[in-house]
Amino acid sequence: MIEILAPAGSLETLKTAVLFGADAVYMGGGSYGLRAKAKNFTPQEMKEGIEFAHSHGVKAYITMNIFAHNSDFEQLENYLLFLKEIKADGVIVSDVGIFSMVKKILPDIEIHISTQANNTNFHSANFWIEQGAKRIVLARELSFEEITQISNNIPKEIMIEAFVHGAMCMSYSGRCLLSNYLTNRDANRGECSQPCRWQYNVVEEKRPNEYMPVFEDERGTYIYNSRDLCMIEYIPELIKSGITSFKIEGRMKTPLYVATVVKAYRMAVDTYLRNPEEYEAKKSYFLEEAGKASHREFTTGFYNHKTTHKDQTYTHNSYVRNYEFSGMIIDYNAENSTITVEQRRKFSVGEEVEILQPKGDCKSFVVSQMWNADGELIDSAPHPQQIVTIEVPFEVSLPAILRKYDTKGIN
Repeated sequence: MIEILAPAGSLETLKTAVLFGADAVYMGGGSYGLRAKAKNFTPQEMKEGIEFAHSHGVKAYITMNIFAHNSDFEQLENYLLFLKEIKADGVIVSDVGIFSMVKKILPDIEIHISTQANNTNFHSANFWIEQGAKRIVLARELSFEEITQISNNIPKEIMIEAFVHGAMCMSYSGRCLLSNYLTNRDANRGECSQPCRWQYNVVEEKRPNEYMPVFEDERGTYIYNSRDLCMIEYIPELIKSGITSFKIEGRMKTPLYVATVVKAYRMAVDTYLRNPEEYEAKKSYFLEEAGKASHREFTTGFYNHKTTHKDQTYTHNSYVRNYEFSGMIIDYNAENSTITVEQRRKFSVGEEVEILQPKGDCKSFVVSQMWNADGELIDSAPHPQQIVTIEVPFEVSLPAILRKYDTKGIN
């Protein structure tokens, strides 16, 4: 079985990932994870999220992959006992101290070794397995050939997880000190300020106000700015190399992003497993669907070869945004042929919008009439989380998301 593992930065995104086809989700609480700027989960939200996932046959893993300092252990035992109480399916760790505490306090829980642990060979993988790890999340700087060698030299029951889609860290597996040095925010404790996305200049000591641009092959100055990973055209190669969990990056992303990417990989994997020839015929379609989520230009990372200048973007750090997240559709009234939408970005009467659902193609229509929560006709929905009702010309099944084509494209 191939697991599609989706990011969950909030309870809403978790539910979206589950309903749009994820086999498992990963999420973090307020501590111990590497996405301190994500919304993350309160204890009650984490409990609700795990219950929701389990009710749909989906597993839930908890990120605990910081490199811990002494103070981080003060509340660790209580946190682990809480994870046991709410029936988390596994924890993702990289620090040997946290690993040892998990083994001591929760001896029966699955431990997954994070990409932060930088496993690049089967000897290190087997070391963790001998300590009790049930899954190895591979370092990002591995080729198909290296992954196959690891797969062939570890026990068959051990799952291999690897990132297949999303943002790439310029330090590959994430063990970076640049943020800590420049902004005093420790990336290894979840507070990365992403200085790899900044524009850099050189200043000479005796000319403090003269900024000279940094060039690399005269392409620009964003010298650390990696493109986003996308492996949806390489499903057969991923599976044949021994990867059994396809991990999507993005705990800072919107429900639209998660729904779009999860659905695209769900379709691609299911199609390949059902009929490899059909998958080959539809590869460009799957890539197009994945590309409808906001992203930087795509790369295949290290899977096929070591990265070159073609895997970086030197001229800007903007995103390709084909679609805007217009709102979550929270109700459909068949009698009146209307949907109720919780707005996320402004849309107006006369604009063409699309409805994204877990199954089938997207359906588009032009907004003809719209009412606010008081039943008054309105021309636009400009307010965040504004509740509006829209007339639709076709049936809509929930869950569903409203999105709008973005004519700007890159921003």
